Amino acid sequence: MQPLEVEHDARADAIVVRVRGDVDSMTVETLNSELAKARVDALDHSARLLVVDLSEVTYFGSAALNAVLSCHEDGSAEGTSVALVADQPFVRQPIEITGLDRVLDTYPSIDAALEHRQDPDGRTPR
Repeated sequence: MQPLEVEHDARADAIVVRVRGDVDSMTVETLNSELAKARVDALDHSARLLVVDLSEVTYFGSAALNAVLSCHEDGSAEGTSVALVADQPFVRQPIEITGLDRVLDTYPSIDAALEHRQDPDGRTPR
């Protein structure tokens, strides 16, 4: 089991949250808390964009899926866009199988998520 680590980075173009380790029922409350803090930061950010980088997640269970969906829904209600970086099959597959790929904005990299923000018509979710 990899311990969960969550790191925030306020960039000029977005608030970026990097998630590392296992996200399961034992660690999801930490993730929820960190995502809530990041949404507050994104509200004060000129871009109003929160990018959640899941590329270093080592386990992505149903608790993690619920956490990112809640973050997306809460962000939308607050007027903040939430983009997910999901480049690993074990992260993408639960999103796709549940049909949430039609709801969640997912990208293969942070750069791809930021490019979409600069050119919304060019979005190509993964």
